[in-house]
Amino acid sequence: MTTRGIRRKKSSLSEVKVAVIGAPSVGKSALTVRFLTKRYIGEYDHQQDSKYKHEALLDGEPILFEILDTCPKSIEELPGNEIAQWADGLFLVYSITDRDSFNYVRRAKQSLQPDVPLTLVGNKADMVHLRQVSPEEGEILAKDFECSFAEVAAAEQVNQVGEVFHELCREVLALRRRAKHSLLDRMLGSKSAYRVYSRGKSDSALPKD
Repeated sequence: MTTRGIRRKKSSLSEVKVAVIGAPSVGKSALTVRFLTKRYIGEYDHQQDSKYKHEALLDGEPILFEILDTCPKSIEELPGNEIAQWADGLFLVYSITDRDSFNYVRRAKQSLQPDVPLTLVGNKADMVHLRQVSPEEGEILAKDFECSFAEVAAAEQVNQVGEVFHELCREVLALRRRAKHSLLDRMLGSKSAYRVYSRGKSDSALPKD
């Protein structure tokens, strides 16, 4: 019943485009499919980027996710700028068991220079015995990127993986709302300017110490 309701309102769905970026074998597809189907598939043999569409309710609002699962051929191949231009939000994914993949997301961020919400994701958090990247290093890099950070295990976690996708979606929608309000403010500029001017005038009339 809920699904039919979502589909019936398809034309009014908020659409959110998300690109999942990271070095080969960090679990980008496993994270994506875990979110889409709640199932875990460990091995993928992708030869090219894959795109998926998925309808879901987020905080009571129907959302159409379009997810681009990128597929670099090697750790030297960085994503192109067209991805940052297409996406509303980006996941930068590395494996906590692979320091090279951690360095890859740093280079990918520099290459893309994205102007959209980001989430840094350390995958394979269940493989702590093979850890090469500490949680603190992830947090430091996320502060450098000015983005949110999470360590997850696509192999074991369903809700946590879903929440990471939902949280990035919330950031995208919040940014859109701010942009819409900013546009309204510019359209109503004369009234806003008058209010600011009036406040400024009254402030200047206050007695000085």
